[in-house]
Amino acid sequence: MENFLIRNATLDDAPRLVEIYSYYVEKTAITFECEVPGVEKFQTRMNRAQKNYPYLVAEIDGKIIGYAYAKRFVGREAYKFSAELTIYLDKNFRRQGIGKKLYGELEKNLRELGIKNLYACIGYPEVEDEYLNFNSVNFHQHLGFKICGKFTNCGYKFNRWYSMVWAEKIIGDRNEST
Repeated sequence: MENFLIRNATLDDAPRLVEIYSYYVEKTAITFECEVPGVEKFQTRMNRAQKNYPYLVAEIDGKIIGYAYAKRFVGREAYKFSAELTIYLDKNFRRQGIGKKLYGELEKNLRELGIKNLYACIGYPEVEDEYLNFNSVNFHQHLGFKICGKFTNCGYKFNRWYSMVWAEKIIGDRNEST
């Protein structure tokens, strides 16, 4: 890809990130969020994540085509070596290796921060439909994540029930001190 760049996100990127995310909120069950957040709310979320973790955007020719970030997993001190990952791509740039590159850079940054466990919360259909398929699960598994838990029919969107799975990837060794 010519003029492809992965960089740290800024709050000024929020309008474009909301634009990318809005497709997933309005047209899919990939996210269980049902209303598109406004730019200000999105910036608040970005600020919260960026305090301790990387928040990256991918660009082609200066246009943001996707983003990925990490945030604190659960919220208790003992989880400090774990992070939850999220990724969204412009719907027109899926299946081109961009997600793999974004997650690769995110993982590299998290390793440098001492993170050892990566987690992803993924919408999971019992039967694929027009709102949710197994692509996200397959993407994560392709990158080395393993399904470690399932919540059955826990999300209700588009007048139907969807399940959710947690996937994990261990990226660091453990010893007693850290």
